[in-house]
Amino acid sequence: MPRMLDVSDDVRAEIGDEEADLLLAGDNAPGSYDCTSCRTPGDSERERTSTVLFVGEETAVLAFAHATCIPSQVVTVSEEQLKGAVASITGETPQSVPGGQAVLGITSGLVLIQGELYPALVVEPTAPIARPGSTGPGDDFLPLLIEQGFIPVTDTDAVPSPLAGWSVLLATGQLHSVLQPNAEGTGQVAWWQAHQALSVTEGWRTAVNKTNQVLVYAAPVGSIGQQPREDLLRDALDKAAAAGQLVAAAMPLAGT
Repeated sequence: MPRMLDVSDDVRAEIGDEEADLLLAGDNAPGSYDCTSCRTPGDSERERTSTVLFVGEETAVLAFAHATCIPSQVVTVSEEQLKGAVASITGETPQSVPGGQAVLGITSGLVLIQGELYPALVVEPTAPIARPGSTGPGDDFLPLLIEQGFIPVTDTDAVPSPLAGWSVLLATGQLHSVLQPNAEGTGQVAWWQAHQALSVTEGWRTAVNKTNQVLVYAAPVGSIGQQPREDLLRDALDKAAAAGQLVAAAMPLAGT
């Protein structure tokens, strides 16, 4: 069955006319998929879908996204990032947090703390995060973050402590990355990076311009989920904190 696919000229040039035509005809394209941008399910038979080609130094991976999330495009990434993208697309367990940009889902929202609205980001992986070198099926996402300086949250009505060396990069009003200290000792590197800059609400931008900091919450896979409203997001944060499944840190804003 033909698919409602958008194949940009750049993607077509990379994969060739024959492959592009097969995709459009439905031969090599999935009906259902997980959007590579928002991580929620999509259906290329019923809604406009973008083809997104991730290109590394040696390999390339074709992924799919809601056309309302990002346009069809070629995204150049490092080979390490591409491995993370493959893990996300195939559902394989990533082996480290720093190399897992492609498998960390991020939701922006405002949280009310002691009568004040704070800009927040909620980070939740799409699969368990194993400690580097581990062969077990465990999830070490929170312990790894605590080792980095994140603090367990027991009370969501308290502002998280600042985390030195980390920051949130916002450019032209859009979210680009969460930066962490470089392990080699100088500068910062991306802990999470958007394949396509993410839009935030006007209220979120207003709040962040007022505080110049962002509250970053993190929880294991399955703890928060995609919440359509900020009140439901807050409820999910409260439940995760009560279950001992939430860590957080305050980070300064980098950019504008």
